[in-house]
Amino acid sequence: MSTILFIKSSPLPEPHSRSTRVARAFLEECKRRYPEDNIVELDLYDMKIPLIDAALLNAWGQLRSGTSFDKLDKQLQDKLGKFDALTQQFIDADKYVIASPLWNLGVPPMLKAYFDTVAVAGKTFHYTEHGAEGLLNNKLGIHFHGTGGVYSDGVQMAYADPFIKGLLTFLGVKVLPTIYVEGIDSAPHMEDEIINKATSEAIEAASHFNFDKFSS
Repeated sequence: MSTILFIKSSPLPEPHSRSTRVARAFLEECKRRYPEDNIVELDLYDMKIPLIDAALLNAWGQLRSGTSFDKLDKQLQDKLGKFDALTQQFIDADKYVIASPLWNLGVPPMLKAYFDTVAVAGKTFHYTEHGAEGLLNNKLGIHFHGTGGVYSDGVQMAYADPFIKGLLTFLGVKVLPTIYVEGIDSAPHMEDEIINKATSEAIEAASHFNFDKFSS
């Protein structure tokens, strides 16, 4: 049995989020193919994700200098506890399904804040004499990306998908090709066609979302 972490980064209700709708179709197919897998959903805009700020940096500095955790301010203890819990949850999962819209050529802020809790030196990657190396080498991931225009052809540049795939790869995760739900704002009359195409691609991708098939 594997644990799938479904990371939703749109604040829109699911029927109105293109990336989430297509990712949901992917997960439904995963349930059919891998009924033993457990799906855990994270709705980032309904969570209080601890931000890396001056207080958190100061707390880490105190811990490195020898201060014990129980001597920290209670609010800092709570913040560090929530941060560490998100890190551990990510480590404990086996597969990652990320649904995100493109916002101003990048990722939504809550997704960036979330990734800051999972890219942690010594836990999900470490430094060696040859450079940084990921520690999550037995994991799979896939990104479902909703964009108003067309960006998958590389003609127009956007940075959300390269960032997400790059970070997962940096952590050691094996990443399947991104499923784009793109171009609806540019061609609203093609919405059904675009959604149906992405959904078909998502259902096909589910057939590769296990370790044996991905490595074959």
